Amino acid sequence: MRLKSIGYKIIFGVVLAAILTGCESIIYYNQLISGQITIFSKKQPIHELLDNPDTPEKLKKKLRLVMDIRTFAKDELFLPVKDQYLSFVKLERPFAAWNMWATPEFSFEPKTWCYPIIGCALYRGYFSKKDALDYGRQLEAQGYDVYIGGVAAYSTLGWLDDPVFSTFVYRSDIHLAALIFHELSHHLLYVADDTTFNESFAIAVEQEGLRRWLASGDNPGASEDYKMDYRRRRQFIEMVTKYRKDLESLYAENLSAQEKRQSKAAVFEKFEDEYRLLKQHWGGYSGYDLWMSRKMNNAKLISVSTYHDLVPEFLELLKTCNNDLKVFYKKCRALSERPKEERLVYLEKFQPK
Repeated sequence: MRLKSIGYKIIFGVVLAAILTGCESIIYYNQLISGQITIFSKKQPIHELLDNPDTPEKLKKKLRLVMDIRTFAKDELFLPVKDQYLSFVKLERPFAAWNMWATPEFSFEPKTWCYPIIGCALYRGYFSKKDALDYGRQLEAQGYDVYIGGVAAYSTLGWLDDPVFSTFVYRSDIHLAALIFHELSHHLLYVADDTTFNESFAIAVEQEGLRRWLASGDNPGASEDYKMDYRRRRQFIEMVTKYRKDLESLYAENLSAQEKRQSKAAVFEKFEDEYRLLKQHWGGYSGYDLWMSRKMNNAKLISVSTYHDLVPEFLELLKTCNNDLKVFYKKCRALSERPKEERLVYLEKFQPK
């Protein structure tokens, strides 16, 4: 009955999508349906895997940790855990899905895609990398900058019970906890048509959740690793923000398309040079090498800034709540009910000095 109920939900969503967006979108929604049905057909209850002597001990250890993280998220972060992450799905691919970002050649105004129920978003998700690449080539032919990146997990926002995927279960303890805190945050608060608000809020909760989770344990090594990882991430984001601003200034100049194109390439060369210096400062840490190895364009930078643009403001807002998460959530819910422009103006008051 459970699988049947899920099937009805999915079919209803697709029918609604066809009505609202036209039949040509059925091709896109069909891959979402088939991908989601495949995932749910592979779900294994975690309690059964833990009781099964054939389950590898390495996987059992991680699944027990997931159960502990769920409890912490519920009891200490007040996140709506419900029936999330009680099952496991082994995927025969490196990522759970692929997200596409697209911008004009000389602009950081991202292309948006609108969906039934959840509203519009600044990216488009695919279960098939081939389908994402095919559509990406179509957009590139229209003059867009396109970036397609794999994601280890995604949230169905409570419409379905999200499983633990093989694509992220073997991450370090810190990164596993971060991912679960982040995705559960979307269940707590999600605003249609405001991707930056949603992702920045989730990362703020993720970071505060990790701080509390590390403080609750006796693992100074993990805490130091997290602090180092946080510093590197902050420096990388600052670098992305710096070059995005340089490009925004360039695009605003009264230049020909060819002149802008040449100057754009020069800016990205400087970006890559500065990354090499930053990597040396990190002692050779290569965690961002894969991202940097792919062609640089506006869409790649947007894929970073969308997730982080408002994180400092949310963290400052949390401080004004005396780090009381319940008060913070209440204020964020009230804020989410305001028009988008008002939300941004309000959060700008909390920009760190």
